[in-house]
Amino acid sequence: MARLHLRNSELLEKSKRTEKYAGKANQLTPVTQFGFDTTTCCGYLPQDNTWQCNWTDFYSRKLQHQMNLIEKDYRDKEARELWSELQLKLPTFFNMLDDIQPALMHGDLWGGNVGENKNGPVIYDPASFYGHSEFDLAIAKMFGGFGSSFFDNYHKVIPQSSGFKQRENLYNLFHYLNHW
Repeated sequence: MARLHLRNSELLEKSKRTEKYAGKANQLTPVTQFGFDTTTCCGYLPQDNTWQCNWTDFYSRKLQHQMNLIEKDYRDKEARELWSELQLKLPTFFNMLDDIQPALMHGDLWGGNVGENKNGPVIYDPASFYGHSEFDLAIAKMFGGFGSSFFDNYHKVIPQSSGFKQRENLYNLFHYLNHW
């Protein structure tokens, strides 16, 4: 999973190193924004994957989409007021990070979407988009989650960033809202 999350950053770096050279037509094009070219679903709910230049703006839109569905179905005044407060604080969760690079997300990486065959682990039923790699780790702990070896090995490749625990709760909010 960590290698998947790093792939686009590696493409971005390679693109920067080779942009001055001719003959790069066969290179994969790195993604520089957050989002996806098509609507995907998390469970049965369609997700707003409209491209954004900024991760905070993209994630705020994802949460806003969930809140709009809750407002439509439940008219929950307290949830609406809490969301208004959180929207103002959302950027503070990312202040300590230098530069969030878009990474290809599974988007719904919980234990029920993972299996194994004779060739090794298999993941399926994605709700893919390009986002912050930590997003996949949050749900990976929900609903029984993955074992500690998954996270230990992941963080050997991508070290845990400052403020991870607070962002983990913020990312879990998306999935709790999705299950509301």
